[in-house]
Amino acid sequence: MHPQLSDKKLVCKEFIQALEQCHAAGWNRFVGSCNKQKDELNHCLRSERLDRTAQNREQAKERKQKTDQALQEFRAL
Repeated sequence: MHPQLSDKKLVCKEFIQALEQCHAAGWNRFVGSCNKQKDELNHCLRSERLDRTAQNREQAKERKQKTDQALQEFRAL
């Protein structure tokens, strides 16, 4: 499952549009004709999520280091 799709989302916009166009073309969505577009969209969304997760992890490490340093300075007083 992917999150609710919107044209307002800047990431993977071309994949979202391709899937919506395929779904709008009659019975394609019910007979599996749009599976390729959906797989490409899922891949794009997954890679975007993994990038965001990696950035959040790095930011958390930096915040933890700052917190630990501040705690050590406080204990040194």
